[in-house]
Amino acid sequence: MAALSLPVLILLALFGLVGGVGITAIGPGGVLPTVGLFAFTGLSPAQVAGTAIVTHVATGVLGTAAYVRSGQLRTRQTRRLAIILAAAAAVGTPVGVLLNRIAPKSVFGVLLGLLLVAVAVLLLVRDAIRSSGDRSRPGALLAAILGFGVALVAGLVGIGGPMLAVPILVSIGVPVLEALAAAQLQSIIVAGVGTIGYAAAGSIDWPLALLVGIPELAGVLIGWKLARALPPRVLKYLMIAALLILAPYVVWQGFA
Repeated sequence: MAALSLPVLILLALFGLVGGVGITAIGPGGVLPTVGLFAFTGLSPAQVAGTAIVTHVATGVLGTAAYVRSGQLRTRQTRRLAIILAAAAAVGTPVGVLLNRIAPKSVFGVLLGLLLVAVAVLLLVRDAIRSSGDRSRPGALLAAILGFGVALVAGLVGIGGPMLAVPILVSIGVPVLEALAAAQLQSIIVAGVGTIGYAAAGSIDWPLALLVGIPELAGVLIGWKLARALPPRVLKYLMIAALLILAPYVVWQGFA
């Protein structure tokens, strides 16, 4: 951290803040700390993922508490979905952490770039699903498979569970606030298990985790208020634009 300039440190804090807003307002936001750390610090893929994922422990706890308070996590259906996703995450996250250890920087950059594009597409698709009026809940097996897959990717690149879980759940018909609430609980497990794995390998830069994580916490509260008070359309399109702009950059950075 000492080798980074003041503008870079400020930029990383801003990535954390905006990422926190995205986590609770629309879901995909947890990738922004990962992108910032990968693009501007020179850390290895393991250090990027480890430093990013530890920030999601606190954001997951705060996001879960926020959605308990607002009532979404008090309903039986949402709690059931959240528990299944969290249980699957306990299995999938360690697999992702192990895969990170064998992924070279170039592969990590390509995977991260593809993930950004995939989530941008999912954000676009989910509006078509919502406008159709279809509302359904995935069965236990499908929820477990989704939870495992999301956690594997999250453990591999160091993102929060809502980044992938929310767009996927909404795309198959789960209401947005229910998907956001369920994904917060999963995020605690992803971040907790991932932190243990990366900390054991010495792959966490704790000062940088604080620099990114504290603004990210503030963003989580801001995003929760926005999700309940405002239509998320503007935030959604800003997020899509950011993801598509950042995608080619992180791929290029992987080969730099």
